[in-house]
Amino acid sequence: MVKVKAHAKINLFLEVAGRRPDGYHDLATVFARVSAHDTLSLKKTAAPGIRLKTAGRAIPGLKAPSDNIVYKAAAAFFAEFGLAPAVEITLRKALPAGAGLGGGSSDAAAALRGLCRLYGVDRSANMRRLMRIAAGLGSDVPFFLLDVPMAAGTGRGEKLKPINFKGRAPYAVLVYPGVPVYTGGVYGRLKPAPGPEVKAWLGVFRRLVRALEKGAFDPGCVFNRLEDAVLPVEPAVRLARARLAAAGADSVLMSGSGATVFALVRGLKRAKAVAAAAARNRSYMIFLAKFC
Repeated sequence: MVKVKAHAKINLFLEVAGRRPDGYHDLATVFARVSAHDTLSLKKTAAPGIRLKTAGRAIPGLKAPSDNIVYKAAAAFFAEFGLAPAVEITLRKALPAGAGLGGGSSDAAAALRGLCRLYGVDRSANMRRLMRIAAGLGSDVPFFLLDVPMAAGTGRGEKLKPINFKGRAPYAVLVYPGVPVYTGGVYGRLKPAPGPEVKAWLGVFRRLVRALEKGAFDPGCVFNRLEDAVLPVEPAVRLARARLAAAGADSVLMSGSGATVFALVRGLKRAKAVAAAAARNRSYMIFLAKFC
């Protein structure tokens, strides 16, 4: 049996540079992997086929196991490498769906990594093929497949440059306000920002990446353009963000397309205090996470 952790991510920066001819958007983003995670267990079976079992948090909107991105990742893996599927995958969900934490994308990448181990496929030697599968599954899946702590992403987010951050990372207090926000609707509501404003923020993006590569982290450089499309119409997200800011965080930001907001806090004692303040709202799901 193979066990794989599927870590969450937060976006320390996310600017939308424009819409592409293929309908996607050009992004400039910084992904950071954090310790909150789902878990996948994989084992070979005597019976042919892909069997997917789930436990923990429910995933809304799935009518059959084959609708799950983990199943789709497994099917694509077997097709790409010409292997006969005979596997059971158990997905234990801790991360909420529609949260901006990349849970489904991370699950898919973890399935690909786990299947490589289970079937003896050299991940490094076959990374180009695996990345092609990952990009077909979703824009965030390549970051999780790359399996690095931090990366700058451009294009749809699939063009990745690992960031070798060696500095002292803050703690991340993640707050999911209990209301899912789905990516398609967010991008549909997003109005293009003025060109000079986007250009200025892209300069901040480059500055943040350079600083992280040198081991420095400037909380003042965090930014998420998608807040413009979420905060005005999602009062629960807006309130969670305001409460984290009032609790004394160094920086507060929405992750991805939401609904999770996160606080970056120096020191474990302060991070626990911020998490405790957020926990006064019992409808919130809270993770006190480390960069990993």
